[in-house]
Amino acid sequence: MSRQDKQLYMTVLMTPDVANFSGVVHGGSLLKLLDQVAYACAAKYCRGYVVTASLDQVIFKEPIRVGELVTFKANVNYTGKTSMEIGIKVVAQSLTTGEDRHTNSCYFTMVAKGADGKSVPVPPLILETELDHKLFKAGEMRKQMRQEIAERNRELHVGIPDRA
Repeated sequence: MSRQDKQLYMTVLMTPDVANFSGVVHGGSLLKLLDQVAYACAAKYCRGYVVTASLDQVIFKEPIRVGELVTFKANVNYTGKTSMEIGIKVVAQSLTTGEDRHTNSCYFTMVAKGADGKSVPVPPLILETELDHKLFKAGEMRKQMRQEIAERNRELHVGIPDRA
């Protein structure tokens, strides 16, 4: 599998329809774009349908303004049996100054699905560079952390009645 199969770049001009009255892009609008980028990257990698299983560590470092070009740099960092971690770095560029700013980062877990809606295996990730190995190891660590958090939450909720 070539490097192109596990990476995806998408650039979008930020327009007034995705912003608030002060000209700053809504977080929800950005989250929608991030989900679309994660979907495209994962579907391209496994050549099939995928769904979002989780979203981790959405860090809003700086606001994005109307009129800026925003580039989403997506990469398959880790693969499990049926899931993939997609890391996305967001860079906003001012069209007037040419300045680039790293505004956001996050990690999506995407699961491959077959025509019957059941999870299907994804191709194993071929680690070609030292960076690939580091990203894989970090993705594996985040998966373990998600599992630990889920277990701790289950323990915390034992005996708490469901509310209507």
